[in-house]
This record gives sequence, C-alpha cells and structure tokens, in this order.
Amino acid sequence: MDLVWLLCIFVLFSGELSLGRSTPDADAVTIGAIFTFSTLNGKVAQIAMKAAENDVNADPTFLGGRKLSIIMYDSNFSGFLGIIGALQFMEMDTVAIIGPQTSGTAHILSHLANELHVPMLSFTALDPTLSPLQYPYFIQTAPSDLFQMMAVADMISYYGWREVVTIYSDDDHNRNGVTVLGDQLAERRRKITYKAALPPDPTATENDVVAELNKIQLMESRVIVLHAYSKTGLLVLDVAKRLGMMESGYVWFATTWLSNILDSDSSLSSKLPGSIQGVLALRLHTPDSKRKADFLARWNSLSNGTIGLNPYGLYAYDTVWMIARAVKMFLDQGNNISFSNDTKLNNIGGGGLNLEALSIFDGGEQLLSNVLQTKMSGLTGPVKFNPDRSLVHPSYDVINILKNGYRQIGYWSNYSGLSIVPPEELYAKPPNRSSSNQHLNSVIWPGGDSTRPRGWVFPKNGKKLRIGVPWRVSYRDFVEQVNGTDIVQGYCIDVFLAAIKLLPYPAPYEFVLFGNGHENPSYNELVNMVAADVFDAAVGDIAIVTNRTKIVDFTQPYVESGLVVVAPVKKLNSSPWAFLSPFSPLMWAVTAVFFLIVGVVVWILEHRINDEFRGSPTKQIMTILWFGFSTMFFAHRENTVSALGRMVLIIWLFVVLIITSSYTASLTSILTVQQLSSPIRGIDSLIVSDSPIGFQVGSFAQNYMIEELNIPKSRLVPLGSPEAYALALKTGRVAAVVDEQPYIDLFLSNHCKFSIRGEEFTKSGWGFVFPRDSPLAVDMSTALLALSENGELQKINDRWLFRKTCESQISGEESDQLRLQSFWGLFLICGVACVAALLVYVFVMLHKFKRHSPQASEASSHGGSRSARLQTFLTFVDKKEDKSRSKSKRKRSQEIMNGGREPNLPGTDQIC
Repeated sequence: MDLVWLLCIFVLFSGELSLGRSTPDADAVTIGAIFTFSTLNGKVAQIAMKAAENDVNADPTFLGGRKLSIIMYDSNFSGFLGIIGALQFMEMDTVAIIGPQTSGTAHILSHLANELHVPMLSFTALDPTLSPLQYPYFIQTAPSDLFQMMAVADMISYYGWREVVTIYSDDDHNRNGVTVLGDQLAERRRKITYKAALPPDPTATENDVVAELNKIQLMESRVIVLHAYSKTGLLVLDVAKRLGMMESGYVWFATTWLSNILDSDSSLSSKLPGSIQGVLALRLHTPDSKRKADFLARWNSLSNGTIGLNPYGLYAYDTVWMIARAVKMFLDQGNNISFSNDTKLNNIGGGGLNLEALSIFDGGEQLLSNVLQTKMSGLTGPVKFNPDRSLVHPSYDVINILKNGYRQIGYWSNYSGLSIVPPEELYAKPPNRSSSNQHLNSVIWPGGDSTRPRGWVFPKNGKKLRIGVPWRVSYRDFVEQVNGTDIVQGYCIDVFLAAIKLLPYPAPYEFVLFGNGHENPSYNELVNMVAADVFDAAVGDIAIVTNRTKIVDFTQPYVESGLVVVAPVKKLNSSPWAFLSPFSPLMWAVTAVFFLIVGVVVWILEHRINDEFRGSPTKQIMTILWFGFSTMFFAHRENTVSALGRMVLIIWLFVVLIITSSYTASLTSILTVQQLSSPIRGIDSLIVSDSPIGFQVGSFAQNYMIEELNIPKSRLVPLGSPEAYALALKTGRVAAVVDEQPYIDLFLSNHCKFSIRGEEFTKSGWGFVFPRDSPLAVDMSTALLALSENGELQKINDRWLFRKTCESQISGEESDQLRLQSFWGLFLICGVACVAALLVYVFVMLHKFKRHSPQASEASSHGGSRSARLQTFLTFVDKKEDKSRSKSKRKRSQEIMNGGREPNLPGTDQIC
C-alpha cells in the first residue's frame, strides 16, 4: 500500500517533476541528494557534497571515463516534497540517493528503495528504529542515535542522577531517540519521569514551549535532556532562560544539534554561550588527520565564509566517496549500469498511470554490497561497517558551554565509555567500561556553579510528602499517636525529625497514620503502599528484610535489630552441695586420681633416700595420701631430696595453682550470680519441639519462621502486646515468643521472670522506607550517619528507650561449670613428667643394683627364678641407701684424684 500511494503521488505530479532540476549527462553516474538546504546541516552538506563530487571527477580515470553527477533536491522542511524528489530521482535512473535529511521521510522512502533496489545513504536520518532488517537498502553513514543516547545515559549515570525529564520534537526521529534513551537509562537503573513533546520542527511556537516548561518547573527532576532540531532547540533554551531555568540547580543536556550551531553559525555562536552557560552537549567525534586539516583549510573558499564546517559536513563528503568507490568497484567487477521494468507495477490497474517511468536498478544489490564493504580512511577517520551495518567505533566529544564559548571536557565512545583521552588512543588497549575507568573533566554548571547539582528538588506545586506511619497499639515508645490529636511521637519519629533537619534543603511533609488503631498494622502492607506510590515514604520501626528491599529503598539502619527467643525461666534454689558445682564429675575424679598418682610417684622417688618417706607400711600409706592431698593447699610438710622428686613436685604445684584459681573464680560466680533454668535453650531447641510459639502481630517474624525455618503455621500464635506476651508465657499458651531485640529489651525491663534464650539468630536493622531510586533515601542516609557520629542518635535512644533491666537475664549452671576439656593439657604434662621420672628412676636403680649387688646378679644369671630376682631387686629398692658407704665412696674417689694421698685436713702440719 505504501508503494501504491507513492505511485499515485507520482502520477498526480508527473507534470511538475522536471521543475528545478537539470538533466544529467548520458555518460554520468547519477546520484540524487534530498535535503532542506536552508537548514544548517543542509547548507553544510550541499557544499561538502559538491566538493566531493569535484574531487572524484578530478581524476577522469577513477570511474573509467564516467563522471559522477549529484543532483540536489530541496525538500524545504516538507516530507511530502521529499517523497516527490525521490520519485523524481527514480524516473531519472539514479543509482543511489543521499538522504533524506529527516528520519520520518526515510521511513517512507525506504519502501521505495527496497522495491526499486536503489541504495539510500543518509548521515542525518539517524533514527535507531531504521532497522536494516526492515529496510535493507537504507544505510546510515553516521553513527545512529542509539549511540548518542548511550552517551547521554552514561553521563547521567556518571554524575549519579536517577531521574530525568526529556524535551523533544514529536517526530519519528526525536521521538524514537527519546524512547531509546529511556531503554538505556533503565539498563542503568535510571528513568525518564516526564516526556515533554513539542510540535515537529519548525512548527513549535513559544506558547507550546512555555506550557511544557511550566509543567517541568513543578516537577522534582532538574535534569533535562533536549533532543530536537536547531530551531526548536534554540526556542526552548531561550524560553528556559527567561523562566529562570538556566539558574543554579538545573542540569541541561543537549544532543548534537547544539554543537552544530556553535560550529556552523558564527552569528549565534558568539552570543549563545552567555545565555546558556553550563549546558552539556555532544558533538560527533572525528579524529585529527592531515586530510581533515587540508579540508578545513579549503572550507572558507568552498563556503565563501558564509557558514562554518560541522561534523555532518565531513560525513557528507565521506558519503559521496563511499558511493564513488562502490561504483568504481561495481564497474571493475564487469557490471553495467542498467535498469528494467518492475513487473509488479504492471499488475496495478489504472491505465492513466505513467508506471513505465519507474524502473528497478539491476545492479542495486551488488552496489549495496560494495558500499557495505567499504574500507577507507576518510575525513571522519577510518570508515568501515560492522556486520550490523553500524560504523566502527562510534564516538562523541563532550563539550561544556561557557560564557565566552565552550570547552571540551572529555569523550565518549562505544569502546571505552567516558574518557578524557581521545578514543583513538584507547582502541589499541583492551576495552574497559568499568565505573572506575569513567572520567570527565570539571564542569561549570548553570548559574556558574562548579559543584555538581543535586539534580532534583521538591516540586513547587505545594504538595507535601505523604509519610506513612504505623498506628501501633503496643510498644508505643517507638511510634504512638497523641490521644485526641493528629500528632505522632516516639523514638522513630524523633530520629526522622532530627535527620530531616540536617538536609540541605526544605522538605515539606505530613504524617499519615496507617492502621485501624485496634491492632498493629501489617508492615508488609505499609511497605507495599510506598512501592505503589500511595505514600511517598514510611517512617517507623520497619525492619530491613530481603523481600522488602526488592520493591523499595531503605535508608541507612538507625537501629540494630534481629530476632531472639524469650521464654519463662525459674530461679534455681541454693544447694548445700553448691561447692561441687564448679567442676564436672569427671573433672573431680581425674583431679583426685592425680593427687594419688603424684603422691605415689614422689614416694617412690624419695623412699630410699628420704627418712620422711620411710617407716611402717601404715605410716607410708598415710604419708602418700597426706602428701598428695596437702599439695592442694601447698601445706605439705615433707621435703623432697631427689632431683626427680623436686621436678615432679614443681610441675604438679603449677597444675594445682591453675586448678585452684579456676575453682575459686567459678565458685564465686555461681554463688553470686542468679541462676535461671529453662527447657528452651534457643531457636534450635524451639524448632525441634512441638510447642506453640508466639509472635508480634504485624511483624515479619511470622513469615520468617514459616518460610526460612519451616515451622508449621499451626504452631504460631499471634500476640498483640507485652501484656499478652507475659500472659501467654505464664499460662503455657506458648512455650516461647520470637520477636525483634528492641521490643524484647523493653518487654524484659518490666518482666523479670522471662529471659532471652540463646543468641540472636538474624541480623538486620530498622530504616526509613522510600520508593525505588528515590534521591531522598540517599540524603536521609547521610543525615542518619551524621546523627550517629555526633551522638544525637544515642541521646534520642536514651530519652525513649532507656530502662533499668533485670539482673542477669541469661545464665545457667552448665555455662559456669568447668570441664576436663579445659585442663587436659595440664594433666597430660603432669602425667608425662611422672612417667618420665619413674623411667629414669628405674633405670638408675637397675644400674645400682647390678654394681652394688654382684652376687645377686651372678646368682640370677645362673638360673635363679624370675620371682626371686624380682624380690631381690625390690628388696634392694626398698632398702634405705647407706649414706656412710656413699661418703666412703666419695672419699676414695677424692684420693684417686689426689694421686693416692690422703687430703690434708685442716689443722695438720704440711710436709714440704
């Protein structure tokens, strides 16, 4: 149907198609160009394409003796006239068309190009929706606006803004560009909050612009993206200046239309910057080269100084050369430029239609393929197409408008993102688009500020923040309604009020109670209402849990919280046997055994040489028992003589010192600290039991126990107040209550018959709730951190939540009892010392036995019974050592050392 409509237009205006054009030479390769030549881009393109045509024709052999002929057609801001021009070119056997200038016209003419196989190349119709799959004969020879919107989205993300407003001309090109921008922002967790659509350029009026800007002034976002053509764009900036929207706090992004004006229109570029200071704009990046410098030097003579060169002029020049090279390749491949009738047109009724004037370019598919295979070094840099038909390495300059002009603050490229280094210097390195690698130079923002604007304000339409507050009926210290009024107060409210005072801007608000006043409301429902924009925020004792963070944003926690178990406990009565409690039975047994072992070992080591360890058997047994147990109090009277005995005794006394010290400390704790007993030891013992469990109405504890701990819902009992907790625990309706630590702390301050059992088994906190990506959540988090650092948060806590707590809510006889595991190392050392001493002692005794009783040893070696030998040895060991023989032995040893002479005694005469 599109083609039939085009043909109807062709017939109706067939008599007028020859107006305003010249007939090309028969030997010329004809190319059409459709532009509005009164626009900046149209003027620049016309001059650049004519220069390219002359440069191609300067070498007669380039096209094998043929000339390149570019026929210009002025569409004069009219899509209708652009269609007429395209039909005219199809009648003239044109091999390719440069243009059209606008994307709206390109969408229509691409159907004609597909049908007649005429490649259509445009460097200004950059609508991202001009898909090569739908329009295979349409080629964008400049980077698509997809990449321009990626650059804008990256800059918004780089500066940390989350919401933007867009202003655009409501035509195919700009509308689709804004849609792509919304997609790119969504990928970065940003969004467009309002799209201000203006009538298509150049029909927008000042009233249209004023109406939209007045709406924007009443909105929160102060980050504005302006995507339009030059006439509409300048009108928007002019009205914004008059409305005070170029002052501090605003952020303006302009797409490439603004840089084109600054580059090409000297009359505007000299006076514009002063009125739009602080605007950020993009410009197509073209790397410096000798060819580009030479062309810039020629430009003044080509344009007669009437207009400056912008990047689209460079792309226009390169586009002509792309077609010329493709035609040269086409001819070198042995092809001829020929056209044939379209058989589809013969089936269309209406004999009055001049259908034979339109024909198919037989070599269109091959010429299209040649264009897509282009590899050349142009004025815009390396020219090459990716498989998806986009140009390689699309990139932009980022410029900042100043009072007296503009300056470049960086670059953006699809390869490396934002950078202060030219993109061509980064292509040799691996791509790195991480956030830490994104950089731009400093910016002068609207109003002359050098500090990054916050990017949003509270709207000026008088609307206050609706803050949902839970209408609690218990634990009213946290949040409560003052009876008979709309005033709310409490710990959470005071924290919020203190934080909001620290914000660097006014934030009007009003509290709205949520609940029926008869039972605590569901906090999940309250959070869902913030996510649904019923409330702008929620303030109260709202726990930060995973399923809530998926739909809203929380501030920094201002209270640490977590679930705990509280259960009834009973006080243990004092026992007459409490002195046995410090040690476990096994510890007592092992200690007693070691007292005996040490007594026996020391007796063995001292028996032969120490009179205090000799006597009748009864006396020796008493000595062993007395000596061993008296070491507990370091009261042993027997002196040790042998070195081995002293070594064992020293080690044992060290062990005794540790044991007695530990016993004393543990007994002191047991007798002075109140002992409490409960069958509930913590959440683990509660899970394995079948006992009912209480929870606070509205708390997340219910869902947590069901979903995370797999506790059946039938075991859970809802309780609405601390009094209900106490009654249910006393009557046995529930075995324990699971609730958050702050609530339990208040509960236990008035109910000392209950105690926390076990450890806190979740870690979370309380925070204020805001919608996703709300900038107020970030600022409030900063304020809460400031309150914590300056001590104000603790003061608020002491004012509302300080209570005198019960003594020792957590205790148990088992926790204070000392076990063998804590001391087995000491007993091991002592045991090893005893065994080693005994082995050394036995070895020494065997040696003495052989040397001092040779007859016994000889008798033993001649077949004496084993029992007799053992009895003889034991008798030797039990026998007291003869000290006189020991002294005689020492005396003889001394004589041998003195050469056989007796030593001189004191008082005797010395013989010389």
